Amino acid sequence: MRRRVRLAELQLAIMQVLWDRGEAAVAEVREAIEPRHSVAHTTVATMLSRMETAGYVTHRSERRANIYRPKIRREDVGQSMVSDLAERMFQGDRTQLVAHLLAGADITADELARLKKLVRDKEKELRDEQ
Repeated sequence: MRRRVRLAELQLAIMQVLWDRGEAAVAEVREAIEPRHSVAHTTVATMLSRMETAGYVTHRSERRANIYRPKIRREDVGQSMVSDLAERMFQGDRTQLVAHLLAGADITADELARLKKLVRDKEKELRDEQ
């Protein structure tokens, strides 16, 4: 089983930049998150350093800049954070989580069709495992 990853809001914003770009310097990360997070260059640098210690990112040096890239996958973090939410809010009941999401959203017919396909695919996967 993969380890659970809980990212705070700023950490998640930083990771989204790295996932989207593949890699980025501290200044590039700060510039990308600026519209939603007004933080100093040193704050981003400190956060990236801590995230590297935690095993979330790695870096290489290029001239005088550290270039960071993700070590964890977006999909793994998403699954971990959603599983954590299900545990904390719905005592692990994923059915309640999905029901809550569906009840609180204006969902289109197209989105509903995609969700149904996901359920059918999961049912097939479970049958194939037996």
